[in-house]
Amino acid sequence: MRIKILFTTVIALLISNIIIGQTLPDYRKLHYLSEEEMMTPFNPLRNFTPTDPPEGEIRNVAEFNQMQGVIVRYPFGIPVELIREMAEDVMVTTIVANSSQQESVTTTYENNDVNMSNCDFLIAPSDSYWVRDYGPWFVFDGNNQPGIVDFPYNRPRPNDNNIPQKVSDFLEIDLYGMDLISTGGNYMCDGMGQAASTDLVWEENPTLTHTEIADYVFDYLNNSPYHVMEDPLGEYIKHIDCWGKFLAPDKVLIGQVPQSDSRYQDFEDAANYFATQTSSYGKPYNVYRVFTPGTYPYTPYTNSLILNNKVFVPLTGSQWDDEAIATYEEIMPGYEIVGVTYSGWQNTDALHCRTKGMADLGMLYIHHIPTTGEMPFNQNFEITAEINACSGENIYADSVLVYYKINSGEYTSTIMEIESGITYTGIIEDVLPNDTVSYYIYAADESGRNASSPYIGEPDPFIFTNFMETEISFNPDTVMFLTHEEMDLGIPLQIINLTSEDVIINSITEYGDEFMWHVEEMPEMPYTLSADNILTLNILCAIPVTSNGYLLDDELFVETEDGTYVEHIMIDSDLMSYFETVTISNENVEVYPNPFSNKLNFIIKNIEDKEVQIQIFDINGKKIIDQVEYISSSAQSIISLNKLTGNMKSGTYFYSIKAGDFTKSGKLIKVN
Repeated sequence: MRIKILFTTVIALLISNIIIGQTLPDYRKLHYLSEEEMMTPFNPLRNFTPTDPPEGEIRNVAEFNQMQGVIVRYPFGIPVELIREMAEDVMVTTIVANSSQQESVTTTYENNDVNMSNCDFLIAPSDSYWVRDYGPWFVFDGNNQPGIVDFPYNRPRPNDNNIPQKVSDFLEIDLYGMDLISTGGNYMCDGMGQAASTDLVWEENPTLTHTEIADYVFDYLNNSPYHVMEDPLGEYIKHIDCWGKFLAPDKVLIGQVPQSDSRYQDFEDAANYFATQTSSYGKPYNVYRVFTPGTYPYTPYTNSLILNNKVFVPLTGSQWDDEAIATYEEIMPGYEIVGVTYSGWQNTDALHCRTKGMADLGMLYIHHIPTTGEMPFNQNFEITAEINACSGENIYADSVLVYYKINSGEYTSTIMEIESGITYTGIIEDVLPNDTVSYYIYAADESGRNASSPYIGEPDPFIFTNFMETEISFNPDTVMFLTHEEMDLGIPLQIINLTSEDVIINSITEYGDEFMWHVEEMPEMPYTLSADNILTLNILCAIPVTSNGYLLDDELFVETEDGTYVEHIMIDSDLMSYFETVTISNENVEVYPNPFSNKLNFIIKNIEDKEVQIQIFDINGKKIIDQVEYISSSAQSIISLNKLTGNMKSGTYFYSIKAGDFTKSGKLIKVN
């Protein structure tokens, strides 16, 4: 890892303002409201146009996703040395008021050895250099088309408020108007469906309920849950980037103050909040801390900027600077940590506030829910990912790989085969009990882009342990009958001895209560399953004897001398034609669209004065949605699950509808 420290002073900023004839304002106050602005009534009719949200399944770009550039504004609020460093790798777009300013900035850049081939200019008037607060929020719609979500900026600065539209025109991409007063410094997202702000967003939208605010964030940005938190900093600004930061979909950095600080418990509460929340990876957040005592010289370490494989950390000469750099180095291995020393930083206003990443409009994006932590024993692990080439170019088939190593061995790779659409699957094979596996996914496309998941790849891989916790294991972990042939011929179920000693099986309970299935050629009990051996049973399914007409789930019990183990036996609801039951007729229920993307509706007719329960199960029988609605008349009713289905990944699901004695079930297909 390379650590770089950029040194500068505020002199260049002073000179640049003197040259253009401006008086240097009180920046600390101006980041909030100047005295003049405090006297200016808020104008809700300022230049903002609400629009419909993007179509399809939206992806809100996170700061740690791939960026093609970064936006800054002149007169500068950052040192030229930082601009020079950023221009080594990405396009720096500088907002200038006119061509005269562009010429002045060009001269400054050339005199400071800034790579001009990575510089362009957006000519547009602006009011301040806090481009983070008023700059564009990037999204991709359901067709992988990039766009910008605009919002009424929470300051009476009309030129700043117009910048998202200017950037949209500059990049020639769509602009979507979300009528929610907000500010970029008080918003962070994980790129996979979650976002966070302080309760400032509630204060600034007093005419909206908390639910309505969350609905805006879901409808335009596809983020749910939207974490709205009390501000622990206790400062005027109430921006979340003054004390917290998403570093990855499962990593969050929270500032830390001394126990003697009156805000100590507030900071601890913020950290504990995230530690108890489930990240988009399906596991609790990994919460990291950086010491930010907030006394002069200031320590605004969470106000950093992630720009691809570099992390720019504001330094002020504090005794805690070295510790902050070491913290970033530890929790973001593989990234280049660049410390930026500048006397213009404030505790609540540093380089994150004054820069804004510009998403790579043709990014190659890998959506993957990783396998991490202790996993139940299995010899082979399936790794699945959705890969989007937003450039529209083809993905090289032989480039989609899972790189993995077992324990301290060398990395090897296996090709991920395309399963359907944009879904790829690869297998990590021959994993022994208690092995630790480290892996990452890699892909490349014909646009010349490549990508990894996690973003940094090998230096910070996903890690899981093939944990041998029990005597026996089942393969598969759920017996699922999907076809009539499987019912007739059977599905093999392996019972695996995970120990180095014999396991005595006292009984296997083979008949279920919900539907009729049985084990073909049951072994005599007690049965000795020798060390490292496998007992294979063939599970057959006959005509179900009882049913409620929905996804059926039963259990097989294997009792050993040390415990009882449970295997799930399930049947696809499409096979329910094998038996008779009272169901809601097709005329009474309609499900549309199916296949569905981010909208799913149930039309229910001729069912009155009943509670209707809608359940959705995944292919493994796990219940993921359980919603109850009351229908008070026989008129047609529509129950929509749009908010609940937005984060479901593509694949096969099953639904069950119950209304009193009436039931209906069926299959759902989720697509992008």
